[in-house]
Parts: sequence; C-alpha cells; structure tokens
Amino acid sequence: IPENPESLQLVTDRLYGGDVEHRLRQEILLGVGGIRALRALGIEAEVFHTNEGHAGFLGLERIREHMSSDGLSFDQALAAVRAGAVFTTHTPVPAGIDRFPRELMEKYFGSWAAACGISLDQLMKLGHRPEEATEEPFNMAVMGMRLAERRNGVSALHGEVSREMFAELWPGVPEEETPVGSITNGVHGATWVSAEIAEVLSDSVGENWQWADADAWQSILTVDDQVLQDARDASKVRMVDHVRDRLRSHGLAQGRSSSELEWVNTALSPTALTICFARRMATYKRAALLLSQPERLMRLLLNEERPIQFIFAGKAHPADELGKELIRQIVAFSNDPQIRDRFMFVEDYDMALARSLVQGADVWLNTPVRPMEASGTSGMKAVLNGALHCSVLDGWWAECFSSGSDEDSAPGQSFGPNGWAISSAESIPDEARRIELEANSLFELLETQIIPLYYDQADSQESFSGAWLTRVKENFRTLGPFVGAHRMVRDYVEGLYIPAAARAVALSSDDFAGARTLAAFHSRLESEWHQVHVDRIEINEDVAELGAQRQVTASVALGGLDPSEVDVQLLVGHVGQSGELEDTQTVLLQVHGHEDEQHLRYTGTAVLSTAGRMGVTARVVPRHDLLEVPIEFGLVAWAG
Repeated sequence: IPENPESLQLVTDRLYGGDVEHRLRQEILLGVGGIRALRALGIEAEVFHTNEGHAGFLGLERIREHMSSDGLSFDQALAAVRAGAVFTTHTPVPAGIDRFPRELMEKYFGSWAAACGISLDQLMKLGHRPEEATEEPFNMAVMGMRLAERRNGVSALHGEVSREMFAELWPGVPEEETPVGSITNGVHGATWVSAEIAEVLSDSVGENWQWADADAWQSILTVDDQVLQDARDASKVRMVDHVRDRLRSHGLAQGRSSSELEWVNTALSPTALTICFARRMATYKRAALLLSQPERLMRLLLNEERPIQFIFAGKAHPADELGKELIRQIVAFSNDPQIRDRFMFVEDYDMALARSLVQGADVWLNTPVRPMEASGTSGMKAVLNGALHCSVLDGWWAECFSSGSDEDSAPGQSFGPNGWAISSAESIPDEARRIELEANSLFELLETQIIPLYYDQADSQESFSGAWLTRVKENFRTLGPFVGAHRMVRDYVEGLYIPAAARAVALSSDDFAGARTLAAFHSRLESEWHQVHVDRIEINEDVAELGAQRQVTASVALGGLDPSEVDVQLLVGHVGQSGELEDTQTVLLQVHGHEDEQHLRYTGTAVLSTAGRMGVTARVVPRHDLLEVPIEFGLVAWAG
C-alpha cells in the first residue's frame, strides 16, 4: 500500500528472514489488525480460533475492546474473551514457539497495559509459565493457552504431547487431565486427488465421496482391479512426465547441454515401484534416513528384476542450515550416474509438484523422529490417491495405521492392513543407534514386504499385483472417511465451535453478568485457596473382597470457602510400581458436619471393582455453575 511508510510496508514483505522485532510486528498486524479489519467490515463473531500464537494478540485486543466498550474490569474481560476462544497448537517442541523479549513487549504493548489498568508484569504473566521470572521472554503459546477455554493439538498423539508440554500451566492437575484435547488434521480432497481417481471414487463411493461416511466407503472394495490400476497408471505416467520436465528445465537453467541431459528422457519408469518423500525439509523429518545405509540402498536401486525408484522434493527453512544439509546429502547421492535415473531430488518444490507426486506415488514415505510430527498431511493427500503409507507411527498415522490384526480394529469392525509402520526406537537415547534401528526397520519392510507385494503377480497375464491393489482398497476404505477436511471441520464445529459459541453467549448475556460472576469467583478462589487442604483420610479396612464397599472419611479444611463452592473427590485406583494411582475412578464425597472449627467431615463409599493392590487419595476442586471444567483454574488441593 503506497500510502503507508516504508517501515510499515516492510512488515509483510516476507514471511521468514526478519529479526524477532519484525516477527512481533507481523503478529501484531495479524492479531490486532485482524480484529480491527473484522470490525471495519462489520463482521461480529462469537468464536475466535487462533492457530499457534501467530494471531494470538487478537486476545489482547478483544480484552481492550471489552474494557473500553463494555465497562468490564480486566479480569471480567479476560473471562469473556476466554469463553469464545479456541487455541490450536501445531508444534510438539518448545523450540517451535515464538517468544518475545520483555523490552519489545514493553515497547509495543506498554501503552496497552496502561490502558487496561494493569502492570507490565501482569501482562507478561499471560505469556509465562507458573513461577517463571518476569524478565523471561513472552511465550505466545502460553498466552494462547491462557486466553482460550478450548485448546487442542492436531492429532491424538500430539494431544498427548501437548498435555505434557503445557501441564505445568495447571499445577496440581494430573498430566492426563490437562485440559488440552485433539482434533486430527485433514486435507481437501478435491485439491489433491487426480481426475482419474476422483472418477473411481465417484462411481463407487458416490459423487459426494469427500463427505461420505465409513459405510459408503465400503463400496471401494467392489471396484474392478483393472479399473483401479488404470486410474493409478494414468496418474503415475503424468507424474513421470512432470518430473522429467522439471529435471530437464533445471538442468538447462544450470547451464547443462541437451546432450548432457539425454538421460532424463528415460528417467523413471511408469511401471517401477515408486516411493516419494516430499515435504518441508526439517531435520526431525529425517529425509536422509535411507542414506544411513548406502550399500543396502544401492542393492535395491540396482535390482533390475524388481526395480524401485525414489523421488525426493522439499524446501528447508531459510535459517535451517541442517535442513539444507539434508538436501545436499540427497542431491550428492542422486548424482551417481548408476542411479540418477531412479533416485532423484526435484528442485523448486511447489503445489504443482506436490500434487503430481501425491497422485503418482505408489508408496508415500515418512520418517520423522517420534513424537515430533504433530500431524503431517502430505501422507493424507497421497493415500486419497491410492498410495500406501509407510511411516513411523507418529502424527496422524499413529491413530490410522492398521496392521490387519484385531488390536488395530475398532469394536465390531475388521480392518485389513492399510500401509506399513516403521518401528520407532524412541526409548534409545543414543541418536546413532536409534537411526540404525529405525533404518533397519525401514529396509526390512522394503525388502521383505513392500517390494515383494508390489511385484506379486499371481497370474502371469496380469500387469499388476492383485495383492497390492487389495491393500490399496483397504487403504481407501479405512482412511478415506478420516483424512478429509470435511471430517476435520465437522470435529471443530461440533466439538469446539458450537460449545464455544454457547459459552460466549452465556457469559456475555445480561451485560456480561456471567463473566462478572465468574471473574469474582476466580478472584475469591485465588485469595482463599492457600487455606484449602485435605488433612486426613480414613478407610474401613474390614472388608477386602472384590466388589466390596469401603466407607471413606476425609477431614477437609476450606478456609473461607463455602462447601457449595468446592467438590471433594475420592480417587480409587490400582497402585502402580512407583506408588502412583492408575486407572482411577472418581467418587464424589459428601459433607457431613464439622470435625472441629477448621475442618469439615466428608464421607463416601469406595468400591473395590477390580482385583489387585488398590489405593485411594482425595482432592478438592472448585465448583461453580459457570465453571465447565473444575480444574480450569489450575487449583487443586490434594491429600497429603
């Protein structure tokens, strides 16, 4: 926009490459500017969904708006903002989170804090973990967690990782109860699926295959093998032509002559087993895992009876030197004249190349360090085209892989194998040893399962493997209903957006009466909670048979809180090897008078529902009609 000074024009001149202040200015523009743009357009939203912390400052802008326009205090505005906010984290490692130094936060948000009537320390606390010094950088993911009542990771496994990463924001709350859920990513099928495969899916699953449920996807099993193979072949031929064109144009751009590039005309075979690896070249994705055993790889590549070919593509972050080194290693290996026509790195990775590869690949390879792949979506695009996924059980694959055993099937269902799982040696601390073990697993899959299955022509008249297509159909049947964006959006709408909208209305109605009440309750809890504790638990030890009931009494101090403002819970479970309770059941205890001036007597019944060594403990959590999750404030008083 020419009317803007150059300093502002440069805020959005590039996504990567600027310093930390440049990044902060971008996120202010996205978050604060985004809200103001909506207001200027007359768009009034009830739910605000931020992905990572990039747009997170919209929460601060909304707090300012509520205080300015609705006469709310800071705490009341915070309660109102959190009610309609959803925060999705996409990274499984702390290093992937934006953090801004205090001096920059003061420079850009000091006036905001003053306008909201809070100190800079109070502002910084929104982006700090408990007990973190005020001088520490402002963590955008922590702020995202604090400014939203609904939070999620982007796969089931990533949800577990996120609960571990952010558990300390809810001190005293068991990690498994940390209020961070998960919704697995999905992809837009129409963007990525080839015309030929889309026709097969339309004819079998239905014209609306992108929205079809699991029952409709059963019809893919009835597709004629030749019809499916023809569709796959068309996509593969097109991919081979596309890659050849890319190799030729890149070679000419580098000054090579047409004669030097003659080999490109016969590079790749449309009938050979083709394995693709194409994605961001981050170190943890380990694009060069195959190269850790070069002799073994060469044996596969030089086998003319069962030819195999690999196509690599991707880009590294401009500042990721290790990622660039991975590309250099792959390119160096691919320059060997013996194998350059069947092992290659294709430059200038873009959507056109990505679409070509996911449509033409026979196998989609994914080799991340578990559990560092939050979700991953390239494999989803490939499986919707009939490629078989071969991956470490990380991200989305951890919940979608089926080996064909009963363990991988849901109750009442029977799933056949739909891909391959590379064994993960995540418990091995030695990185070199871990790479060796996981590379061994990958090569064993290639040598003993993937290559033999692809070239298993039971009938010599066939030009394809019927056994391979059986697995391709199982891939469609089991993964088709899950990997689409329609399922993902439905999960967000039903699981997060609708509840968040209802919550926002509930707390904003009647001049924000709910937000005012909840903020007052939270303040009261904060001032009184240090006096809350469970001092003693007594259990009737007379009866120990399975199914027997035991009477439990707990002595509980509530300080200035009323019994109606808390729940006292008894947790009953197996005693683990480290003394912790496992597989716990929760029993609500009831108050039955005073034990003394400071303590109330709570009683209840524990049932010995399973055999083994059992244990109990008790805890106090807040209770209020407006508090959806009792541990939301991170206030839990445990016995002991």
